[in-house]
Amino acid sequence: MNKDIIHVYLMPGMAASPTIFEYIKLPEDQFKVHWLQWILPIDDESISDYALRMIKNIKHENIVLLGVSFGGILVQEIRKHINVRKLIIVSSVKSMHELPTHLVLAKKIKAYALVPTQLASNIDLLAKYAFGNYLKKRIDLYKKYLSVNDSKYLSWAIKQIVCWNQNESQSDIIHIHGDNDAMFPIKNITDCIPIKNGTHIMIINKYKWFNENLPRIILEN
Repeated sequence: MNKDIIHVYLMPGMAASPTIFEYIKLPEDQFKVHWLQWILPIDDESISDYALRMIKNIKHENIVLLGVSFGGILVQEIRKHINVRKLIIVSSVKSMHELPTHLVLAKKIKAYALVPTQLASNIDLLAKYAFGNYLKKRIDLYKKYLSVNDSKYLSWAIKQIVCWNQNESQSDIIHIHGDNDAMFPIKNITDCIPIKNGTHIMIINKYKWFNENLPRIILEN
């Protein structure tokens, strides 16, 4: 393969399958796309240690790293351990200060510890936490894209989101965010590329925007 090919690694959101990226197509003469997928956490594993294990699945250097939602948080943790060509997050947050009020409250009262046992067996509730309330009537869609229903993983993932302690945004991060994101409302988000009518799952239903704009975003200095 041409040595000038840019390797782009894509990390899905919480509990989601990498098939959420099935419609993302980048010019093959410039880019090679790789899907990352969730692995089960070890007992009491920090997100930093989890990121170190995930790095074992990255086989190239100077990569572009893109993460969606909780995957966006994870790629920021991965970037703390490796050099990347570009870091892009979609429908995510850059620091704990961009989390919505109800998640901040959940941290204070440790409400996150009460949720996962229900999540593992209730796909409607799982979809609410993974994608947002507005998907209630689209059960076939999130059944297709939600692939991890392990209670241990779900307990860990929710705790990592709610308790994420990144105080300041990383430098040179590119943040793409929908103006109709119900999970992470844009009113809490700073310094982003706003997408009109973009929801929390816009990586799926606005894939044409990403296919048209990601090559330019990646190649920009």
